[in-house]
Parts: sequence; structure tokens; C-alpha cells
Amino acid sequence: MHPVLYVSAGLGIIFFMSILGAATVFFVRETSVGKIQKVFLGFAAGIMVAASVWSLLIPAIEEAQAQGLIAWIPAAGGFLLGVLFLLGLDHLIPHLHPFSNVAEGPASKSKRTTLLFSAVALHNIPEGMAVGLSFALAVQNNDPMMYASAIALALGIGIQNFPEGAAITLPLLSEGLSKKKAFGLGCASGAIEPVFGFIAMFVAFMIAPIMPWLLSFAAGAMIYVVVEELIPEAQLDEHSHTGTLGFIAGFLLMMIMDVALG
Repeated sequence: MHPVLYVSAGLGIIFFMSILGAATVFFVRETSVGKIQKVFLGFAAGIMVAASVWSLLIPAIEEAQAQGLIAWIPAAGGFLLGVLFLLGLDHLIPHLHPFSNVAEGPASKSKRTTLLFSAVALHNIPEGMAVGLSFALAVQNNDPMMYASAIALALGIGIQNFPEGAAITLPLLSEGLSKKKAFGLGCASGAIEPVFGFIAMFVAFMIAPIMPWLLSFAAGAMIYVVVEELIPEAQLDEHSHTGTLGFIAGFLLMMIMDVALG
């Protein structure tokens, strides 16, 4: 199979799961939105933390060692650049996180629904990059174990995209949008992932030596999203363990999948 087809299949999985998650808007009662969303946010955070370590940072260190580099430099440097990249986007693009009444970024007259969409679209960027880079690494090394690890990452991100798709559509429903419009915006936010997945893949193919930096860059961007957005929003309820349990479930699932399949 052509390398691009492998990447397309992986990115197709995560996009399809985003669509399925967005479709929950047609089945969930509005009164149950808050509690369900806390579980979803925690679960997505757990998946992303485990994926950042097992699927991105560890391969980045191993790839740096294979290139004869000081392994921690691209791992730490790329990680920091990924954090700074998302931090910069946070300051440049107006957006509004669910459960918040204060928009971030430059002053904007956009509707709340547009700002909510922007917030989710922002943190979909590193997820698409992670899957695209994982498959690019497997193609470059032509290693069956790396292909298995890339598939595990795509499945893990895809699984967490189901609750993540719900995490964008349910707040939009609460804001008064129709179910059809909320579903459409949920699908559109999920489309961000394959776009940036292909961009990251082509950059990795054109400049192969920077692969360790790119992998750790995606890890840093994902951890930024988790700490800045997902965990705080999953813990908004006082004395609530739903977000915490969701995080643990997501972390364990991604860890097991990566170790078992990789």
C-alpha cells in the first residue's frame, strides 16, 4: 500500500470518530449535558497524556538516538516549541472554552458559538499532527512495529475523538443552536485534524532529520491542551470525581493499546 494511503486511513479513522461523536447531539438530552461532558473531557485528557508519552516522546527520543543526537535536546526542545505554538495561537485567535463566559485572545465581536468552535478547532491541531507524524515515522523506517504503534495511536485518538466530538456539539446545543447546526460544526472541527495531519506528514517526508523535533512538538502541543483546557474543564464540579475517573480510564486504555499493539 502507498504510504499516503496508510496515513489517509489513520486520519480517516480519527475524522470518522469525530463525526460519530458529534452525532451524539441527536441522542443526548440537554439536561444531562454537563455531567456527561465532564466524563468526556477527562477521558480525552487521559488518552492525550498517554499518547504524548508512549506514542510521541519515547519514539522522538529513540529516533534522536538512532540519528546519533543527544536524545533529550530534540525531545525537550520540540516539546517546548509545541507548547509555545499553542500558547501563541491562544493569544492570536479569539476563542471561548465551554463553561466559561470570558473569551480569550484578541477582542472579537464573533458569536459565542463561533468562539466555542474556535476553541475546539485549536486543540484538534496537535492531534492530527500526532497521527500524521506517527505514520510518517513508520513509513520512513518501514518498520511493522512502528506501523502497529501508529495504528494504535490512530485508534486511541479516534476513540477519544468520539467524546471530543460530543464535547463541541453539546455546548453548542446548550447555546441554542439546532441539533443539525451543532452537528455540522462538530464535523467541521474534526476536519482540522486530517488537514494538519497531512501537513505534518509532508513536512516530515521533506525534512526527515527533524522527525524527533516534530514528534516532541506534537507532544508538547497536546500536553498544553490537556493542562490548559481539558483537565480544568473536567474538574469544574466541586467534589466531583467524574472527570478524574474519565482521565484514568482514557490513560489506561491508550497505554494498554500502545504497549499491546506496538
